[in-house]
Formats: sequence, C-alpha cells, structure tokens
Amino acid sequence: MRTAEYAEYDALGLAELIASGQVSQAEVSAAALSAIEQLNPKINALVEVWGSEPQAATGPFKGVPFLVKDLGLTAKGHLNELGSRLAAGCIADEDSNLMTRLRQAGLVTIGRTTTPELAASTTTEAVFSRPTRNPWDLSRSAGGSSGGSAAAVAAGLVPAAHATDGGGSIRVPSASTGLFGLKSSRGRISMGPAVDEVWAGLAVHGVVSRTVRDSAALLDAIEGGAVGDPFEIAKPQHSYLSETTREPGSLRIGLLLHPLNATRSIEPVANATRNVAVQLQGMGHNVDEVCLDIGLSWESFVEMNARFWSANTAAWINAIAAGTGRPIDASTLEPATLSLHQMGSQLTAIDLLEAMYLRNLVTRSMGNFFCKYDILLSPTLPALPPAIGSYNEGQEHLDGRGWMDRVFTHSPFTALANVTGSPSMSMPLAFDPESGLPIGMQFSAGFGREDMLLRLAGQLERALPWTARKPEVWAGKL
Repeated sequence: MRTAEYAEYDALGLAELIASGQVSQAEVSAAALSAIEQLNPKINALVEVWGSEPQAATGPFKGVPFLVKDLGLTAKGHLNELGSRLAAGCIADEDSNLMTRLRQAGLVTIGRTTTPELAASTTTEAVFSRPTRNPWDLSRSAGGSSGGSAAAVAAGLVPAAHATDGGGSIRVPSASTGLFGLKSSRGRISMGPAVDEVWAGLAVHGVVSRTVRDSAALLDAIEGGAVGDPFEIAKPQHSYLSETTREPGSLRIGLLLHPLNATRSIEPVANATRNVAVQLQGMGHNVDEVCLDIGLSWESFVEMNARFWSANTAAWINAIAAGTGRPIDASTLEPATLSLHQMGSQLTAIDLLEAMYLRNLVTRSMGNFFCKYDILLSPTLPALPPAIGSYNEGQEHLDGRGWMDRVFTHSPFTALANVTGSPSMSMPLAFDPESGLPIGMQFSAGFGREDMLLRLAGQLERALPWTARKPEVWAGKL
C-alpha cells in the first residue's frame, strides 16, 4: 500500500480494507511509519515511535494505526513523560482502562504524540519536545494540549489519535488543524484505574479524527464505566456511529458570536460563524443570537478554573517529583508550570470549596439554557492559530492567575463545557479566505447528549464537507 493511498482512508475505511483482505495489517502499518518518517521532522507531532506493539487479533478497528497522547493514559512498559523534563524516563506499570479498550478495539498504537507540559496550555510548544507545527502553516501553532495528535492526524500520519480535554484540548487543536473533535460528557469514558477524575472532573478522554464517523465509532469502542469509577452515566440507546446517519430534526440553536470576556472574535471568524448559522436555518433549524448568562462574571469564571487547574497541577508535580527524586525548579519545569505549582500550593481547602460552589452556579445556569435551546453554537476559537513562540512569550513574568488569563484569552469559548461536564464538538466548517487556514465551529449540548451532537455533525458533514481540502504538509502527496 502506497503512503499516498493510505492517507486517503479514514480509520473505518482502513479497517474495511484489512477485514476484506485487500491489504494486510503489516502493509498499513508500513505506510503509516513511512508517513511518520518523512513528515514528522516537519511538524514534530510525535515524541516517540513504538516498534514493539503486536498486530491486532480482533476488534472493529483491527490493524488500524493509532497514536496516543503522552499524557492521560498509560501503556504498560512504555514511557509516560507528560511533556515534561520532570517526568522524563518514567515508564508505566500497567495499561489504563482506556488503553485496554483501545487494544480491544483492534487499534495498533505506533507511538506517542507531543503535549505541552502537563497539558497546562492550549498550544503545544513544550521545552521537553520542542514546538509542534501546524500542517496548514508551519509557522503557526497546532493548538493544544492535544496538538501533537491533531497535527499527526491532519497531516495524514494516522487517521485518528487519542486526545484529552480539560479546557478545550480536543477542540482547540481540532479547530486549529481542520479536524473533527468531540469532547464527551463527564464520566462517559473511564479515567481509571489510577484516578477517578482528572482535574476535579474538568478533563475527559477522546480522539481527534478527519471524519465524523471515525470519532463516533471510536466513542462506541471506548465509552462506558469501569469497576470502581465514581459514577456511570446512562449508556446510549443506539450506537454513536448509527446516530451520524440519523436526522437531528429541527433544533433550537443559540448563537454566541463573541467571547464573554468583552473581546470580539476577529471578523473572518465572526463572518464564518454567521454563515454557518444561515446554513443551519436553511436546513430547518431555528437559530437565535443569545446573550449568555453563565451565572457569574468572566473574572470569577477564570479564577474558578485557575484554582482547579493549579491545585491539580501542584499535586501532580509533587507526586512526580517524589517518584523521580528531581527538584521542582527551573531545571525541570517551565515558568508557567512553576507559577501554577506555586498558586496551587498556596490554595486552601476553602478556596477549592468556593471553586466548587462557583462551578455549581455555572452548571445550573447552563442547565437552564439547555432547557430553552438544544444547542449552543459559537466559534471554537475567536482568532486564527497564533505564530509559533508568540503564545509563550513573556510567560516568566506571569503568576498562575496571569497564565490562566492568557490561556482563556486564547480559548474563551471551550472551557464552559468542561466546567458543566457537557459534550461539545468542534467542526472544520469554514476556512479563512485570506490565509486558507481552517476555522472551527463549536456546538455544545446538554449533559449526556452526544447523540444529538453526532446527528447534527453527520448532517453538517454531508452539507458542508471539508475533507477535499488538504494542508500544506499532507501524506497524500508522498
């Protein structure tokens, strides 16, 4: 199988070729490794290539190449370095629940993708692994924190890859690189067994992909609770893959064009969002521009998230340092991460309880919103991906709250769904007319309503297809 041919298939397409005997697992893996060898030096999406994973025996994705983020899950016997010098050389003792399910699905993991240090950023430019570059424009960020996974999928190295999302880390890189990315509901995918919830429940596992059907089928393969999980939400009535071909009906959609922080989306992004709203109306949906009330001020919203992020980051850093015997200082951590560690170390239990109280206000307010509307539409990001280096510039002068303000200024739309625990997706439905860069549209729904989102996603993918457009760095050109 030629590399250029391999890149044209999504994960389900490759699985069908393998199952029918048209190509072998070995041929598909060879094509993926060839793409990685030739293109990864340009985009720096992988921190490691694995050569020891066995061929898959069973599963709906039998033999399909896959990549996992260097954070969030563990694979027995493999490095788990979290994008940080502090965790360099750490090896996992066991497979996490998600890794087990990925293996059972038949996916063949061939490497780890880059991540910003401890995922505390929405760009992927860690000192540990160097910047990951956007396949659409190598001078720009691929987003974060799942930037390595997104860059690899966008460039055609693999059809889909593991990602996590604690404040937008599936949707931000998806929007930046022209992919589909679904953040599932809190509890939909097991985080165990080493933890019950990550980042006090803000973070979830998922994937990034080039097609809606791949994300839906992969969610079918990995969803569901495990023994000892803190809670388990209701299982879907139908497979998520089948939902992508079901009509969503006429939906009530609230339109939010600009961030809640008193800034404005740039004109190309706002125009693209308005155009998508018009398309939705033409498809029979009701779209109203809304003034969103999240139950508290933007400043309080950022402060709440800063407490959750910094407290969890500090505890994480302390545990890694204790295990490795390394110091917690500039020799092992970047300035922004050190600032979050300092902030988190100074918080009290009362500070965290106050943050939990604020989270409840947001969740109740958004619950009321989703009684009136089925969907909230906004841009995924208010601007185009930033130039490499600009996001991290001057971080040594910021304290933990200052860093969080920078993170949320870059991505002000995405964290709301992490706080509420509700599902949210980014779709590459538009492109900037001047630069040709993709523009992501974010659709969020009420808790547990991935089914509704995937019905709408399938409808929009058919009406506004995007896969014909390819980035500058693309395996299909090899």
